[in-house]
Amino acid sequence: MKKFTERRLCAVFAVLFFFLFPPAGRAEDEDFDFGFDGEDEGGGSASLPVSVKLGGRVQGDLLAFFDDLNTFEELKKSRAGDIFDGALYFSASASNADAVINLKLGADRSNPLALDEAFLRGYFGPVSVEAGLRKLAWGRADSFGPLDVVNPIDYSDLSRIMKLREIKIARPMVHGTADMGNGSRFEAVFIPGFEGHRFASSGRWTPPVMTEDNVLSSLVNNYSGALSSLVNNYYSLLFPDTGTIEHMQAGARFTTTLGSADFGAQYFFGNLFRPSYCIGGIDAFLLDFLTALPSNPRYTGNFSLLRFRAEYNRYHQIGADWAQVLAGFNMRAELAAHITQDLAGDSGWVRNPFISWSLGFDRDTVWEINVNLQCNESIRLFGDKKNNLFEISSWGNEPPVSTRLTLILSKKFLRDNLEVTCTGIFDPEETGFYFIPAVSWTIGEVTADLQAGVFAGKKGGELSHYRNSGYIKTALTYSF
Repeated sequence: MKKFTERRLCAVFAVLFFFLFPPAGRAEDEDFDFGFDGEDEGGGSASLPVSVKLGGRVQGDLLAFFDDLNTFEELKKSRAGDIFDGALYFSASASNADAVINLKLGADRSNPLALDEAFLRGYFGPVSVEAGLRKLAWGRADSFGPLDVVNPIDYSDLSRIMKLREIKIARPMVHGTADMGNGSRFEAVFIPGFEGHRFASSGRWTPPVMTEDNVLSSLVNNYSGALSSLVNNYYSLLFPDTGTIEHMQAGARFTTTLGSADFGAQYFFGNLFRPSYCIGGIDAFLLDFLTALPSNPRYTGNFSLLRFRAEYNRYHQIGADWAQVLAGFNMRAELAAHITQDLAGDSGWVRNPFISWSLGFDRDTVWEINVNLQCNESIRLFGDKKNNLFEISSWGNEPPVSTRLTLILSKKFLRDNLEVTCTGIFDPEETGFYFIPAVSWTIGEVTADLQAGVFAGKKGGELSHYRNSGYIKTALTYSF
């Protein structure tokens, strides 16, 4: 199912763009004359001043995995990747409106040109209203904070994990902002549909659970191969059409400044970005099987008694954030409560309610090395309650507490043209590591990048799952 029709969005955007930003030669009290001024009675015509900007980037990159470089035979079978990547940015501004179109360029022949963002913004005094395909950043955390819940994330390439703006997936929405004065602002957003996080379904970046081939099979691998096959065949039928108004999302956010501190509070109603998978009816299946087995030893069971279900659970989020400079540390914190429909905590169909928080800081230290540290943690509530014995859920065996530490060390040289960065991501519960050293050298509009990625940790963890996906990546980018 193709979600929002991008062609329709382009058509609507083009029409609105035409009326908001007419050609300079259009007279306000005359018929449209294709940009030519009238010649009668002075030939004057009123024009609307419009500022149009064009920008973008062109990038060539190569990605090689370490285990492909072990032998010449493995190297010959490896893939070089897409090599080409790019973007085009268009914007037009008038006295009371802006229009933006951002395009993604790629080497994928089936989709070489795709919309990244496309929206209109109108100004009505202290109020602005945006409509279109948009990316928003809520909260104050530097990366993956619990309050940044408007846009899903594309996890199909973990070598781009720290480029949060790029891997966000734009969604069609209406977004309004009201400047209330004294550093206070109110925001509201309406999203007429839903899309979850994207994950690779094949290849090296396939996650350990969230894939079409093994998610539901992993839930029932203790039963029978026939059941696993049946589950996979029904995978595409499990999810509802989440692009409908029935799956709309909405939220509001208020931010203000009190003294030297910035505060924010928000409410959001929507769907969890990660789906829940569950199989019920196991009690009915087993009862039927045991009843029929004595008279029919070859009986394999009535699989129609099993109930397969996969969905993005609805939830309410109530959260707050804070930011302040204390003793030279740029401090940031977020706290959010996620309330799902399983308030009793004993259902396999719906995830338990949970609390998430984030605390981080950044500061320049000795030798002008910038240190950026952030801790994210999620705590599942009612974890002591047992789920139904005859339900198998994809999240039932997840740890009740999930923690992730992100440390970024960076240092600039040569008048800030050369930057060396070391990023470390650590999951304490699963003892998983992701280490990303990188060097970036910029001369004018050209940037050369060299990056590596190394995964380690205990087998079975979310990060250590990619232990064989260590890589080295080079890129040359021209920005204009």
